[in-house]
Amino acid sequence: MNSEEIKKIVGQFDKVSILVIGDIMLDRYLFGTMSRISPEAPAPLIDITSESFRLGGAANAINAICTLGGKVRAVGVVGDDWFGKRLIKLLKQEDVDTTGVIEIKERSTTVKTRVIAEQQQIIRLDRENRDAINEAYTQSILDYLRKNIEYVDGILISDYNKGVVTNKLLNGAIDLAKKFEKPTIVYPKVEHFLDYKGITIIVTDLEKASSVTGIRHINETSIRNMGQWLLTHLECEFVLITCEKDGMSLFEKNGGVKHIPLSVMEVRNVTGTIDTVASLIALSLASGVSNMVDSVHLASIAAGIVLQKPGRISVSQDEIKRQIDTIRE
Repeated sequence: MNSEEIKKIVGQFDKVSILVIGDIMLDRYLFGTMSRISPEAPAPLIDITSESFRLGGAANAINAICTLGGKVRAVGVVGDDWFGKRLIKLLKQEDVDTTGVIEIKERSTTVKTRVIAEQQQIIRLDRENRDAINEAYTQSILDYLRKNIEYVDGILISDYNKGVVTNKLLNGAIDLAKKFEKPTIVYPKVEHFLDYKGITIIVTDLEKASSVTGIRHINETSIRNMGQWLLTHLECEFVLITCEKDGMSLFEKNGGVKHIPLSVMEVRNVTGTIDTVASLIALSLASGVSNMVDSVHLASIAAGIVLQKPGRISVSQDEIKRQIDTIRE
């Protein structure tokens, strides 16, 4: 696929709808200045000057899709609390359909609070519930999927192991995706990795791939062994292993292996890179790209942009198109 064809695909993202299932979270940032050491304990005393909220976890992938012009139906849970309402408000500001998000009274919204001073993260405070959602909530989500799956073009599962993606939900979602022939893209945590059998593509990083397979990363051969092991045990069509600035390795069910390099001079940020890659692949496949190598190549362009910018960012269509022109030159 040449550069003009890739740009044409990117331009079609606004016609695509993705159903995102996973652990949606709220990222809270407290910014301040560090004046002195606290007289109460050997810890820095931070004077908070500002506060901001951003979409996190699976909601970061949602934000990535929205920034690229895609439509999203969000599926997940939040607590019936102030943070949950703030999270839903942020999603609605991105025109996300939140009718698949359940508010649970007995559950707290997952909130990651980061305290930043002098451009450095001083501490992170996590407020979360990792218990699996019960049978009734799982069934409610499956009912929602059955009613809405025909109106979306692809499914992205972003599993952060916070209790939303149960085995029953996973099996039901995969069966529905197969029945309606929807591409399924998954970014799993290590704990649930081997439960994702029969999906279209698993997207993971080198560290998780090594942990799941038990294969230590030594060289290119060890990465190949990881990819083949995952293909065999997951029975999926593709496995994509990302290696930050060293690029990505795509493994195909038919035995093909393709390494896609990144054009990155300096890595300034790795936060949210996997979400960006998974989102780009979801949008690309949902837009009708039949060649997975082309989808991964497009994702690599977006990942290169993210890696070179500080802080968690989302990539726009215009940025990708400009990067394509730069590569072509």
